[in-house]
Amino acid sequence: MQRKEVQAAFKILLEEIEITANDINEEGAKAIKTGNYEAARRAIEEATRLADFREKVKALQKEWISITSKTNLRKGRQGHTATKHLPKGLRTPEEAFRIPILEALIELGGKGTLREVLNLVEKKMRSVLTKYDYKPLSSDPKSIRWQNTAQWCRNSLVREGLMMSDSPRGVWEISESGEIFVQEIDKRQSLFFGLTPEEIQILEGKGNDKLP
Repeated sequence: MQRKEVQAAFKILLEEIEITANDINEEGAKAIKTGNYEAARRAIEEATRLADFREKVKALQKEWISITSKTNLRKGRQGHTATKHLPKGLRTPEEAFRIPILEALIELGGKGTLREVLNLVEKKMRSVLTKYDYKPLSSDPKSIRWQNTAQWCRNSLVREGLMMSDSPRGVWEISESGEIFVQEIDKRQSLFFGLTPEEIQILEGKGNDKLP
């Protein structure tokens, strides 16, 4: 098996996990609406286990990339047909959504509904999202690729403590750690553009002077 095919297999597996998670979320939502809280509890437990499994798969994917970048693996068998998948670089990666999501939450006052956050994230990433991001997942026509990726990014941010894990269903909320994280990113960007620490403090309202 060629290294590209292994990467394709990881991507397919992660997409299947996302589809399964979406189904579980829908079942949980229906259970809550009908008052079947035991079924809703089971759905939450299944979603949690699935999220843990996804993190393990992502860790293995990163380990595979690390290994193959340092070693020369043999070429695959001649005539072997590769699995069809979206070529690398066409889909915006999950990591690209981290800052836009956190910034959107701050602009919304710390929290917002799924739709409010995604609408703002889309505006922020208008120059980044590709036409492939707007296409539905091949195995789930109801799911738009970039929105699905953003929701998985939200799960990662929750696991990292940058977003709240106990927010009401359908509501995204930034944590104190998330706000500090964004502030640190802003400071680094300001330094990159030539601002001094004193000028940054003035911009944050901690200085007595004004920028020229």
